[in-house]
Amino acid sequence: MYEYYASEGQNPLPFAFAELIDNSLAATCNNVGTRRIELKLYFDETMGKNMIVVCDNGEGMTSKALQNWAVYRLSKFIRKDKDIEKNMDGDTSQQVIMPRSLNSDISYFGVGGKQAAFFIGCSTVMISKPRGSKDVHEFTVSKEEFERRERMKESIYRGFIQNRKPGDINHVPPESKHMQQLIKDELDQESFTNIAISGIESKHIQYLKSDFDGWCRQLAHIYHYYIHGPKGNEERSLSSHQRAPSPFKNLDIDITLYEKGKSPKEKSLRDIDSDQQTNFIRSAGSDSFEFRAKVEGTGIVEGILRYHPFLYDKETYPSNTPYRTLHVGNEVDSDLLINEEELEFYVQDRPARGNRPIFECYWNGRLIPYTFVQEFNWCSTPKKRGPIPVECYNRLSGVLWTNDKFQVSTNKLTFTDLEVRLQNNSTIFEKVIAGQPQRANIDKEFTEWLKECHRKFDKQIKFISYSGKTSRTELPVKRQSPWAVYKGIEWDGKSFKVGQLVRTVRTVPIIYGSVQRFMLFGDHTNDVYATGGEVEIRQEPAMLYDVVKSFPLSKLDRVVQDRQIKKYIDDESGKLPEKLLITWPEDFDVLPNEKRPAGKTIGAIQVEILNRNGDAISRLPGSQHSSKRLLVELKMILHSPVRDEEIVSYISQYGKKWSSFWFRKMENVKTLGNYTLKLQCVINESNAVSFGGKPLPSHKIKFSVVEGPPAKFSVGMLEPPFRVGVPFSIPLKVHDEFGNQTKPTSNLKPVLEASGLKVEYDCVVLKGSTLIIKDVKANASVDSATGKDFSFNISLPSLKNPQETMKFRLLPGPVSSIFVSSMSDEDIELENGKPLVFDVELHDAAGNITVQPRLNVVCKFLGCAGLPTYNTDCSNTGKGTLSGNILYVKNIKKPQKITARIELPNFRNVPAYEKSVTIIPSCQPCYLDVYFTKPDGKLEKLLPQQELDCTAGEHIKDLMFALFDEGKRHLRMTRDLADKIKVSWLPRCNKDQLMEGRLPNLKIPDSILDPKYCEVSLSDGSGVEFSFTVKPTAGAPALLKATVKGSKSVRLGEVWDAEIIISVTDEHSNPIKKLPHGALSQLVVSADNLNTKQLQRALLPNVGFVLKNIRFTGEALGQREIAITYCDLTDYVKLTIDAGPPTKLSFLNYNQAHPIILHTDTYLENPISLQLTDDTGNVPTNIQVKATIYAPGLQLSPTPKEVTSDKKGLLSFGEYKVTAAIGTYKLTVKASFGKSSITSPPLTVRVTPDPNKPVSLAVAFTEKKVTAGGNLPDFSVRVITEDKGTLKNVTSKSVSMVIRRLNAVSYSSDARLTSDDQNFIYFRNRKAPENSGPCYIAFHYSSKYKNKEVVIRSQEHKVTISPGPPVKLVSDTSQATPTVSNSPRPNTRVLISSLKLQLRDEFGNPAGEDVNGKVSVTVSGSKAAMEDDDLEIPCLDKTVSNLTFPMVKGCAKIENITIEANTPGKDGAEYVVKMAINSSKLQNKVQPFYQPFLFYNDARKQLRMASLSKERDTLVQAIKAYKELFETIDQLVKEMKNAHSEAVDVENQTRRELQQMNIPVQQLRSEVSISKLITELSVERESYLRRPRRTCGLEKVRIRDSLTLGKLAHLAEVEDDNVALVLSWHLASDMDCVITKTSARAKEIYDDTKGLQQVLPLDSVFKKNLPEWNKPLPHTKFKKGYNPSGNPIYARHLLKFPAAEEDCKLVFLMLLGNTIVLDTLEDANKYRMELIKFTHCPSLLTRNGNRVQSNGKFGGKQNRAPLMANMRGAVFGAPVPQAYNNLCNQIEKLTFFKSTLLKRTETQQELREAEARRNDSDVKTQMRECQEAEEQLHLIEEKLGMTSSNRLGLNSRGRQSPRGRPDTPNRQEPTQRRLNNTPPTKDAVHVRSSGRRSAGAPIGTPPESKRRR
Repeated sequence: MYEYYASEGQNPLPFAFAELIDNSLAATCNNVGTRRIELKLYFDETMGKNMIVVCDNGEGMTSKALQNWAVYRLSKFIRKDKDIEKNMDGDTSQQVIMPRSLNSDISYFGVGGKQAAFFIGCSTVMISKPRGSKDVHEFTVSKEEFERRERMKESIYRGFIQNRKPGDINHVPPESKHMQQLIKDELDQESFTNIAISGIESKHIQYLKSDFDGWCRQLAHIYHYYIHGPKGNEERSLSSHQRAPSPFKNLDIDITLYEKGKSPKEKSLRDIDSDQQTNFIRSAGSDSFEFRAKVEGTGIVEGILRYHPFLYDKETYPSNTPYRTLHVGNEVDSDLLINEEELEFYVQDRPARGNRPIFECYWNGRLIPYTFVQEFNWCSTPKKRGPIPVECYNRLSGVLWTNDKFQVSTNKLTFTDLEVRLQNNSTIFEKVIAGQPQRANIDKEFTEWLKECHRKFDKQIKFISYSGKTSRTELPVKRQSPWAVYKGIEWDGKSFKVGQLVRTVRTVPIIYGSVQRFMLFGDHTNDVYATGGEVEIRQEPAMLYDVVKSFPLSKLDRVVQDRQIKKYIDDESGKLPEKLLITWPEDFDVLPNEKRPAGKTIGAIQVEILNRNGDAISRLPGSQHSSKRLLVELKMILHSPVRDEEIVSYISQYGKKWSSFWFRKMENVKTLGNYTLKLQCVINESNAVSFGGKPLPSHKIKFSVVEGPPAKFSVGMLEPPFRVGVPFSIPLKVHDEFGNQTKPTSNLKPVLEASGLKVEYDCVVLKGSTLIIKDVKANASVDSATGKDFSFNISLPSLKNPQETMKFRLLPGPVSSIFVSSMSDEDIELENGKPLVFDVELHDAAGNITVQPRLNVVCKFLGCAGLPTYNTDCSNTGKGTLSGNILYVKNIKKPQKITARIELPNFRNVPAYEKSVTIIPSCQPCYLDVYFTKPDGKLEKLLPQQELDCTAGEHIKDLMFALFDEGKRHLRMTRDLADKIKVSWLPRCNKDQLMEGRLPNLKIPDSILDPKYCEVSLSDGSGVEFSFTVKPTAGAPALLKATVKGSKSVRLGEVWDAEIIISVTDEHSNPIKKLPHGALSQLVVSADNLNTKQLQRALLPNVGFVLKNIRFTGEALGQREIAITYCDLTDYVKLTIDAGPPTKLSFLNYNQAHPIILHTDTYLENPISLQLTDDTGNVPTNIQVKATIYAPGLQLSPTPKEVTSDKKGLLSFGEYKVTAAIGTYKLTVKASFGKSSITSPPLTVRVTPDPNKPVSLAVAFTEKKVTAGGNLPDFSVRVITEDKGTLKNVTSKSVSMVIRRLNAVSYSSDARLTSDDQNFIYFRNRKAPENSGPCYIAFHYSSKYKNKEVVIRSQEHKVTISPGPPVKLVSDTSQATPTVSNSPRPNTRVLISSLKLQLRDEFGNPAGEDVNGKVSVTVSGSKAAMEDDDLEIPCLDKTVSNLTFPMVKGCAKIENITIEANTPGKDGAEYVVKMAINSSKLQNKVQPFYQPFLFYNDARKQLRMASLSKERDTLVQAIKAYKELFETIDQLVKEMKNAHSEAVDVENQTRRELQQMNIPVQQLRSEVSISKLITELSVERESYLRRPRRTCGLEKVRIRDSLTLGKLAHLAEVEDDNVALVLSWHLASDMDCVITKTSARAKEIYDDTKGLQQVLPLDSVFKKNLPEWNKPLPHTKFKKGYNPSGNPIYARHLLKFPAAEEDCKLVFLMLLGNTIVLDTLEDANKYRMELIKFTHCPSLLTRNGNRVQSNGKFGGKQNRAPLMANMRGAVFGAPVPQAYNNLCNQIEKLTFFKSTLLKRTETQQELREAEARRNDSDVKTQMRECQEAEEQLHLIEEKLGMTSSNRLGLNSRGRQSPRGRPDTPNRQEPTQRRLNNTPPTKDAVHVRSSGRRSAGAPIGTPPESKRRR
């Protein structure tokens, strides 16, 4: 019983858990929501017994199902025989094929659950609550009781099932806390099943605790594709802490472990990323190879192969480590040991996969752990090596998924027949792409896939040292670039680098060479791994081949040794020229680095060319005729600092006479320098000096040419000037006989000779090639400072040319002495104050007057301080005069001696010249004294610089003076002295007064700030003077002056922060700095509204008075005068009184009493502006106040910012857009001024609904029963506005209807009928879908609102499509053609084993659910067989000819129909089983179902024919799929043609309309030109709007909602100015009247304006007496044929209404009535006179401004319109020009035309694509395949004996008829959606992406899959 012990060396406990989870999977497969499976492990004995619980939220089990669960081996296959409820497993015939067979149908055998429970523990409690039940069923199974009953041979399965309420724990012991909690959790669950296992073995507990992660990982491996979906656990983009959503069927498998004293361990299998299958998926490349295997019977195997690439340095194939061995204490669990034989499965003797099999196997989506499939023939390693490396085959892993048609063991650990059936030769493998199998060679497809994976994913070769990119023009264009260039690679542990010698393999010929670079195709920039690339090799030896080639890296020999390559290259290189052999046959050889004298001969040269072996050669290697001759070139190169110069060049050919190359001697080398003698081997004809990239041998000799012995000389450059007695040098240049400078010898002694000149030198110095005569001195008499010319000879006696003559100029020498002319030897006597003069000359050593720089002569006087210094400059003349200031000795009383010293300061070596001088005292005036007369009459001597204080403005009289000489002797005044006396206060003096010793009177200045400086002096230049200062003082008070300190502006009510300074002055405005005591009491201050109590008065030192704390009261602003009086002196101060501090805020553009009424998302009518005022209402200026808007609940755009007031106290916030919900709000402005704040009164803002804003759609229709293909109900749609009203003027194009069933179909609306409401959109007579079931209908509204696109979608309305009446009987599955024989074997006589028939309507929908009856089954011959008169009809079993089966609810199950053994029949004939329905509820005739079959008398022949019949059925299905594909493609092309034709027609029609609008045709040729034209017209249209036009000047009323129309003046516009004036004047009293629709709204406006606004509600108008709007003029009724003058017209017809036209017409009909407008007053009177003859005449208005009233009165001011300027804006506005409307129409039509161009281009492109798809090579291939299949079908039918011409039986609509019976109704009908053969209507747009097979769909696709897709 316990088969789990057969586990292969692994702990079987996880597989036991898997059996219980299998049951939960089956139980939850029909869950609508989440499928939750929980495994809870309670290992805490303090809470009760250890327990393991498996919980699920499945459908639960009834008591009967629970009892059946306990029956051992009660499988799902035998439960029907035991009359067990089918809801345990469900009806498998209706199951949908799930991907990877993930059908949750795993609970099969009735064994696993019991085995698993008893293997885990000793007791099991089954607790289940079925869906819809109020009770919980509980059943207990004990292992001991089970074994006891088995031993006692009692009834094993007898037991008690307890029924209880959810959450009832009365029967549970108190210590079983776990069980109590489990039962309490039942309360909130609709259905569930819990399996609680207790009595757990200790070894199981130890294992489950210690290896919790391991066995959880095993379970995640088993159910990998159930928890992660068909694609498996791929890489997620979610972060690690975020759990992935359930990808498949909402399945969650959670495990929780509860241990004592520890936190619970929780793990969800979906969160496990380390199970083996996840490792395989995530380590594989992104491309997988999917395939499908078809085996005998109905078994289906899906498979996938994954490639695990080699990355960088290792394989990525996951290691398959066996489950680890667990240690319990110190002992090893023997159940978990793995022996060595089992470990061999994991030995990796090959890379990656090793010896492991490729495929893991899954059964119904669940892992079968012990079955593996090694490989298939097409994916095994080939025996012959191909282009794919062998190791790539070992990098494969795979998975096989099977359905339940394959057998597995009862414990689900192994398959029993999988590998045998797969390896059968009849198994067909197909590659699967996008879920569809492909008819292709599986071997070829696999090889191509593996090759691409190797190229794309493997990274075996490491490219290193990236060096750049290149392009290769020699390759095809697609492979030319980019190529990344590298310097090295690493491959299999071996490195290759640039320059390394390598060898190729598998090339012809084998190439030896050096690596130039490595190249890898692709955009790479760093080191990278790849599987291949190319290497560029230069063939070696390079000079022999000079070839560079590229080879794939696979051609690189990786085993060759370097020495082998080098030896080969050396052998090849030995044949090439290696060196030159040089000889000198005639001596005069040139040695390396030799120094040769100029002119020395170079001897003849003989050259031989030798190779490496030492052999002389004259040709390159090769044959005699193809080899090239060699030459030797001689070049002699002179190296100079600037460039190298080639002076000799010869080429010598090989001479057979001397068997070498020969060059003659050279004697012309005379130029000094470094030379190179180069002998170079060159190739004949080309003169190339290299071969194969390597230079040919050459030989170089470097030598130098130097100078010869001395032979002549020349005088070098001298350094003038030459001066007497100054030494100088003479350089002599020595040369050889070729003029080259050479080194002089030591025996050369120069000789100097001259006339009139004494010359001598000191020594001779040798320096290089120069002989220098040092310290040459010349001495002679020179007449002038410019010098004198001399010549002398220089001789070197020992030279070949010994003498040279030179000339030079000799200048005077340096200064040697100072000479003073005209000076005797006696001392000089000089009066004090007189100057002294000296004449000076400067001489050299020869007595010549000399000149040179810095000859500054200085004369200093010694013996007395303060004497001047004389100097003169003799640098240019050599002589000069010394003179300067007078010699003056202070305080001299007697003669005094001094010394005059003359010297040159810059030449200390020149001796000074000295002379003695005597100074005697002077008799000139030296002192001056001044006296003034005091008030008492006495004289007082003034001191020098003394200050005299005197009263300002007065005079000083009786000033006296006296003169004294240098000896302090008083001098008597003379006329000469009087003439020299000057005073500073008068320009002239009275000489008589001066002779008397008196000075002129002195005037004192008027200002005390102006002291007067006075001076008395002699003007003879002696410097005798006397000075003093007169300081004025203030007199008595005479003037009063007030000055404002600060601003002269005073804020009303505030204390002035400035002061008034009051100054008191004398008559000359001098301030009186010290006022008398009590002066403050005499100060009086007065002004209007001056607060004298707060005024402060104070003395201001040195100035006068100061006034503070000045404050004014009252309300008046402007100038204010303050009067100030002191001691009968008065002055006035004027101040400006400004407004006080701001305290109030008031709105300027809005009245706070009237609310602002607007819609959401609209701008305020006026900008928000406020005015600041003080308490008295005055406007403060030059005050900055910051303010902010506060509007709770309102969203203002842009966001209000803080605003600062301007100089006039204005706060301007600008315009704002208001967004808010409907309601009333308050808007206030808060301002801050200093520390105080100011708040404005609130402004009410009322947001009302917008009657023009669409918000939703209202749909109305009448519900009725709708059948497939019938008509849908009629729908009416209206657009609901924000005010819950209906939007008017909705265009039909803006609303569309979308029907969603299997695909989406969109319809435009119908045209409105005359009786229709114009505000509704109608959809009538729309076809219902052909598929039954619910369909959903929604409506879309798309339009523009305020220049924004608005899209509104209505709610979906569900309409149930009922199937039509049944018309045919079909099978729910495709049936193959059976073959039978009349042999005794039962299995060969079976016609139908199981077949389900169903009634269908004409569209293939299941129908007849209310039909019950019987299906009659009979056998007859086919149409072809019936032509045989002797045809025998086989009998059914038991020799009956008719069988009946019941039909319930439109379905019948036909089972076990066989023919009788040995029944008669024609061998090989085709018969038909006819199944017809008989029911009283069927009103129409139902087509029977026909099943053809083939009859044979021989059982063996039957088997052969059965195989052919099966092949025939496969071909029929394939041909049918082909035909449907071709039909779909043709239908698609047809629809594309219709759509394109429609688009072309619309484009042409629009083009003609544009031509009628005068749009040039040339501007309609392209989208660019149309867009440009639209832009130009838009600019022109905007210009019309910017042009000035007449507007109404009345203030607009705030429109609250659609109930308020506005003021009368704003409702209409008039084009003519004169008419606008006269109509406005005529309606002047009503122009500002507000028109409303209702009286209630009019009352609201009346209340809001407190009765000041006149209003007119339209619901109060009596409409019965109003005239018709289009009523003809009255004269046409009474006087036909009368043609009045003046162009009469009703005044109302001259009005244009921008909005609400109907309401506006009503208003003006009431106000204007039948008023008529004519041209002039004369025309009006004439018209009236004619009209009153027949009828009443209405009021007449004239275009020139006159009015004739209805009573005939005219004239006067009352009947004359005023001027336009006097209307004060109450005039109708002018409409936009007609040109503006024309431009709008043109722009709209052009925009539509542009869209038609785009539509035409789009449909044209779609048509081209559809036609290209129809003509595609794949489609043509499929056509050929279809034709081949038809031919093959014909051959098979001939073998079967079916020779009818229409065996395929395709009818006119491309559908298949029964075999050979085209007139017989279909035996089955495909269930796919039938294509609509009618072209789409103009108002229906079919979504072509759904419901059609793509042109590239594979053949053989079943119709059901096409419908699902």
